[in-house]
Amino acid sequence: MDAILISGIGGPTPRSIAKVIKQKYPEMRIVGIDSNPKAIGFYMSGLVDEYHVSPKASDENYWYFIENLVRENRIDYAFIQPEKEIIAWGDYYMKNGKYPCHTFLPPKSLALTLMDKALMADILQGTSFIPKTIKITQHNPRYEEVEKEIGFPCWIRATQGSGGLGSLKLEDLNSYKSWLLIHSDIEAFTVSEFLVGRHLANQMLYYNDVLLKGASLECVEYVMANVAPSKVTGNTSFGRFLNDERILAFCDDCIRYVCNKLQTKAHGVLSFDLKEDVAGNLKVTEVNIRHMAYTGIMAEVGFDLISDTIEILRGHMVNSGAPCFKYDKPYVFLRDVDVEPIILESEAVFNKD
Repeated sequence: MDAILISGIGGPTPRSIAKVIKQKYPEMRIVGIDSNPKAIGFYMSGLVDEYHVSPKASDENYWYFIENLVRENRIDYAFIQPEKEIIAWGDYYMKNGKYPCHTFLPPKSLALTLMDKALMADILQGTSFIPKTIKITQHNPRYEEVEKEIGFPCWIRATQGSGGLGSLKLEDLNSYKSWLLIHSDIEAFTVSEFLVGRHLANQMLYYNDVLLKGASLECVEYVMANVAPSKVTGNTSFGRFLNDERILAFCDDCIRYVCNKLQTKAHGVLSFDLKEDVAGNLKVTEVNIRHMAYTGIMAEVGFDLISDTIEILRGHMVNSGAPCFKYDKPYVFLRDVDVEPIILESEAVFNKD
């Protein structure tokens, strides 16, 4: 019986990964870990077969814990989801020439660059891939440059962290100064031009520089948007699955540009957040170095990167056909707090009397 480790099991994405594995690979034993003893994934009936509270990736005992866990539980494979853990596993590989067990992660240099929005902006500066962006710190707020180079309204967010961490539309210089005061605990952040178009997401699977497949969706409405100053949160409450080859081609061009600059190869699961500008041009706002929050519901409509990852870990090459995955129906999805996502075959149901 194969055993698989899933880290960060308290988070919604690792939990959705575990659910898909339970459905598709019922014979596989799942071991969940999280540094938070209150991680909800520990206490959900049937989600994992065994769980352990782990040290944080920055803790000096982390690797002692992981190596013992892998050995004593005969772990074959690992889904590493928290981004700081992905970087730590990249460090381990650089030092040891191997991972503690089989896993499927981007190269460390690529992961580091994409995880930090300021580093990514530096690499992509002057290209059409990103909106006009400058890096700011609390000690160097660059008021004049923000006003002249970016202009108001503009968008501000923390350089690290997924979702809407610190995100806000700034209307003028006074609102910018207020943001700095309120978020004094955030040392580094980016300010970029405000994009008015659709919020899109795209999840891609690379193996040794080959794009195997990708698929897209539109984030239309957000969970608890009314309590977020930006009206945007890290969770989408209503979204549309899209068949749009343009999005996949744009994201692939972007990743290949970054990889060429870093002299590395695209590898692993990479997840894009994008916005359209006023003319409908695509702009990258974030690239996650892991499965994104929608990976479970994408699997339900046929785009199953979770099973693909397991097959790759088992040494089987994924037969992708055309890289741009096409959904067979105009699916939409609904998500909310404390309920399972709902997938509908189309938006027509909303028009019923």
